[in-house]
Amino acid sequence: MAKQRLQKVLAAAGVDSRRKCEDLILDGSVRVNRKVVCELPVFVDPEKDVITVNGKKIHASQKVYFLLNKPKGVICTSSDPRGRKKAIDLVPCSERIFCVGRLDADTTGLIILTNDSELTNKLTHPKYEMPKTYLVSVKGKVDGGAAEKLKRGIRLAEGKTERASVKILKRSHKESSIEITIRQGLNRQIRRMLAGLGYKVIRLKRTHIGKLNLRGLGAGRYRKLSSSEIAYLERTTSKSSTARK
Repeated sequence: MAKQRLQKVLAAAGVDSRRKCEDLILDGSVRVNRKVVCELPVFVDPEKDVITVNGKKIHASQKVYFLLNKPKGVICTSSDPRGRKKAIDLVPCSERIFCVGRLDADTTGLIILTNDSELTNKLTHPKYEMPKTYLVSVKGKVDGGAAEKLKRGIRLAEGKTERASVKILKRSHKESSIEITIRQGLNRQIRRMLAGLGYKVIRLKRTHIGKLNLRGLGAGRYRKLSSSEIAYLERTTSKSSTARK
């Protein structure tokens, strides 16, 4: 078997994301054949080399994929010093899983959990442009002019957001409901886009990741992704990658 980068092997074994695995290596937490490695790059053969993290031998893990309807107040990190409920706590699994991207604590809706670091990297990388749809309720009346600005892009600290799809579902002087589909994943992007136009978000729910949706999933419920859904995600990111070359 051809040698692979150590952080890739660790991530594939479900240790953590590839970036976090790089940190573990640099911190001296990883040994290969009993020898501490703390510099990058390092190449290993996962079938022959004995690899340990903090003294525990890693094993190739079975790939698992879940879809969760995240409730409000649940966070999307692997650990939390404040002891808050985590998305991974809602999905019992013998493998070490992590969230694909993040929803902030006040945002509800769809999030994928898996131990497949390769697919995670694709789904969270800007170049693959996986569309994500949100249902948003805001204070005040959202008019056509505001919707057009959201479609064209709002200037944030990172630059102008890319074009979005926007539908006004209900509007009144007190409250409006809109559906927004974006292909970026900036931190708190929807909230910040609307704040840039003077709107305060009351409720925010992610309803779709590509063609995956909330159908049949109550708040806090989860299910395994089907083989066809996994193939769809892999196929979609592969096509997006080819299109951008």
